Amino acid sequence: MKAVTRRIGIMGGTFDPIHVGHLMTAEAVRDEFGLDKVIFVPAAVPPHKMDQQVTEARHRYLMTVLATTSNPHFDVSSIEMDRPGPSYTIDTIYELRRQYGENTDLFFITGADAIAEIPTWDRIEELLGLCQFIAATRPGFLPNVDNIKEYFGELGSARIHRLETPELEISSTNIRDRLKRGFSIKYIVPPAVEDYIYKEGLYK
Repeated sequence: MKAVTRRIGIMGGTFDPIHVGHLMTAEAVRDEFGLDKVIFVPAAVPPHKMDQQVTEARHRYLMTVLATTSNPHFDVSSIEMDRPGPSYTIDTIYELRRQYGENTDLFFITGADAIAEIPTWDRIEELLGLCQFIAATRPGFLPNVDNIKEYFGELGSARIHRLETPELEISSTNIRDRLKRGFSIKYIVPPAVEDYIYKEGLYK
């Protein structure tokens, strides 16, 4: 008897901080692609932000846990924080494949702006063979996802997908800026995350 194949989404990111846009995107992708669950993977040392100041990993991990705990289909992994050095996606995917076995299809969820940069990712063609990519876009926003698919030929056509998700003009950068200016972030982040940010005095 053939084992049932699980479908698991991987949502990587800095999550500095995590916000409702991340959560809505993950839920929309889970519904559309019939995923069994979505694992949020906060990056410990994002390779593309080595020259930027990033909030301490433990704070970003705990905020992600607080944000996702109410959804039984969401999980959080500390896999990249438990590993020394920069957080390369291919290392994470290999480890998750080892954990979940061969009867698992992995879907890496990212923003449409980030998908434009994947030709520069470490061992990207090998990575596309290990997991599929889902580029989340806002309605009316037409990034060059097709160009990226064409860049990788048949592999790109088969392994890179696009999905329009709820329109939210929210970014972690904007949230950090609001906090520095003393503005409210209510309803932009989950209440538990808002409480944690104020309790720990983050982003001042």
